[in-house]
Amino acid sequence: MAEQMKQSQGSENSGVIIPESLPEYSGTQKDGSRASTWENGQCVLAVPSSSMIAASFDLSLCRTLLERDGFQIPISDFEAPLEVALGKPSVRRYMFINSSFFHFIFAPVVYLVLWCAVYSSLHLYLPEDVLSLWVLCVCVSLISVIITIGVILLLHRSNKEINLNTDVRLVQVNEKLIRHRLLLGVADWVTQCRGSLQLFCVYWDLSPCLRSLTETLEELSFVRDELQSKFKKRMSHLLLVTDVTSPNLEEESLEEEGPEEERPLLVEESRSGTSVSQREETKLTKTFSLIPKKSLSFQATAYQLLLTYSAVYVKLLVSDKLPGHKQRPLEPRRTHCKTASLCLCQYIEVKVLR
Repeated sequence: MAEQMKQSQGSENSGVIIPESLPEYSGTQKDGSRASTWENGQCVLAVPSSSMIAASFDLSLCRTLLERDGFQIPISDFEAPLEVALGKPSVRRYMFINSSFFHFIFAPVVYLVLWCAVYSSLHLYLPEDVLSLWVLCVCVSLISVIITIGVILLLHRSNKEINLNTDVRLVQVNEKLIRHRLLLGVADWVTQCRGSLQLFCVYWDLSPCLRSLTETLEELSFVRDELQSKFKKRMSHLLLVTDVTSPNLEEESLEEEGPEEERPLLVEESRSGTSVSQREETKLTKTFSLIPKKSLSFQATAYQLLLTYSAVYVKLLVSDKLPGHKQRPLEPRRTHCKTASLCLCQYIEVKVLR
């Protein structure tokens, strides 16, 4: 069955297209008994990066392991979109520079550089009889420690909970994988002085969260303007930068792809018969906003919110960094994930709707 889609009014600049209903799930499991063993939030697969510096994943191995667990996912729904999202060299470099392992190495390097710089400066301008050597070393160490802590805290503060270069880029991937009841996320941490950057595949049935979040939005319908203001305030930084073809080639490709109700949530690269070289020459960079349009239905808005925050939720879920019970929504609901304090829809209620 073709997926029913619709484009919001006045969305020419946003490039966001939302389905009217949840996509039909494909037969990804080999048998129903095995499919029933999976629960929301259960980690199906965790694949480490082949190299911490290169920050790349063996996608063919990932898909093979998923097939072994009963998930039959075509290349067009897994490897192809993941390669577009995380395969670029600039994205790989960013994942390494933004990783916990890099910060773990960066801190002592900054400290040593600062210590040498401060010691040389004080030793150059202060007379030798003013301070003894040990007092000078203690002062230099304290100054270096304070500045290093300030730099690390500044870097930590600049890293928002949702990462534009990883979590937002995985929105398109999760849009395809949610048909197979899977969500992806990238998480990293340092264990035993070694960095661990991993790609996580988590089982997730989106239907309960979609119904619950739609009901919540319907309950807030009387403050729709205030709700839209919250979206703009808390999601204004969520922008997806992607390469698109020139308008002429894009128009030709859209004619071949079919009517707009069969197009995906976010505009992808054209798959028309145009030659690769011609497409490369006519590529343009375009920015798409992930803020839901006011004209969308409540179900369409809920679906877009769930996909937008899916990757960051998986990252926080596997890292045990989800908000605790004190931050639960004002109207407690039965969670749709037994392994976490908050399910995906409740996380969105806490971070966006409150």
